[in-house]
Amino acid sequence: MHGKGMEWWGAFEPFHIMLNDYRVADIVITNHAKSRYLDRINPESSDSGQLSAWMWQCLNQNRIKPYQQKEHNAYLIDEDTLVIAEFRELEDVTSLSGRPLYVMVIVSYLGRISATPQLRDLQAYYSHLRNSRRMKLMKKRRKRK
Repeated sequence: MHGKGMEWWGAFEPFHIMLNDYRVADIVITNHAKSRYLDRINPESSDSGQLSAWMWQCLNQNRIKPYQQKEHNAYLIDEDTLVIAEFRELEDVTSLSGRPLYVMVIVSYLGRISATPQLRDLQAYYSHLRNSRRMKLMKKRRKRK
């Protein structure tokens, strides 16, 4: 996506899209996010290039909105799909106005809010996951002794 030009000489399409205060020039999807997408969102999909094209289209059409920016970089796609993303600055690359460009790294797909209503409150969801893991570890420790 980054640096795609048009067919005319000297004419370039804008290669960044604004999301909050970030000028997103590229999207990177981690392997963990791909596996979560296949498990929780769209099990029929098999092409990872299709996933990145879909994400770029969502970003281009302003379908990605911030969900709870305070603690987690959570974003909501189409008012239903919850995504965790990080932003990394591209080195030695700036926009035409001289401002830095960023890469949007998709860390994980948490799922659909319509299918998992617990995702409406992320803080409670994360604390529930943390406590359930802690209790499992404590139970395993008790069995070993």
